[in-house]
Amino acid sequence: MRRYLYLSTAVAGVMMTTGAGSVSAQCVTSQDCAALGYTDSACPGSGVKCPFGNSWYCGGGAAEDCIKLGYDKSCTGAGESGSGETCNGKYQSCSCDSSYKYTCSGTGYSGGSGSACGGKYAACTCASGYEWKDGSCQKQVLNGAQGELYYCNGKVVGVRATGMGFYVAMRDLGDMNWSMANSQCQNYSFCGNVKGTLPTKDQLLTLYNNKSRVNSLLSTNGGTKMTESWYWSSTRGGSGYYFVHMSNGDVSFHYDDYYGYGYPYVRPVLASW
Repeated sequence: MRRYLYLSTAVAGVMMTTGAGSVSAQCVTSQDCAALGYTDSACPGSGVKCPFGNSWYCGGGAAEDCIKLGYDKSCTGAGESGSGETCNGKYQSCSCDSSYKYTCSGTGYSGGSGSACGGKYAACTCASGYEWKDGSCQKQVLNGAQGELYYCNGKVVGVRATGMGFYVAMRDLGDMNWSMANSQCQNYSFCGNVKGTLPTKDQLLTLYNNKSRVNSLLSTNGGTKMTESWYWSSTRGGSGYYFVHMSNGDVSFHYDDYYGYGYPYVRPVLASW
């Protein structure tokens, strides 16, 4: 009895049979276009279309045609993704992630932060005195100690010469007896709950020694200069309290209710911050 070998081929694969149709082996070709190398969405001029879908294989020979038609962008930069069809793996244009929306130019800006996409950035760096907030460089609202100045919501509320360990209020509270002076200074607010105090004798002497610089800072920041007169201190002396004269640095003391030539002046200080 004779045996015959039949070879049958199809697009879907190759089948080998023996004898009366008995299957001895079967090879099936994958129908996944991408797995087979058909990864382009278009091929101008030349190329092979995937038989199982709409993708193409442009091949090395089509690269120059793709470039001539403007398909020359890889779109692999920061925030980039390709727009539209590909040709030989390249795009005609790239699009940027929506977070890349800032030009980072204008008042208060010093440039972009990080890499740019399409000339725009995801965030900006700001010039001195500005801060990045809510998508823009906004003028800083200073609070607290900043060198020789003490701020409250962007306003200077105290000054000190470099090296002084305390800030001085921007103006006198007036002239009054010691009890009232002490009470008003303890209730004086530099900013919110940041309270002042009546200066000590040594603080007043330090203020006198730095008076020129302090007065300059007061004048240029909306305050009033120290009065050339006596100022109450919180330091007890004898049966009263010390006071210091701002014109010559003299130190004296007297009772709470000092009359003489009028009550000493009062200027709150902030000794800790």
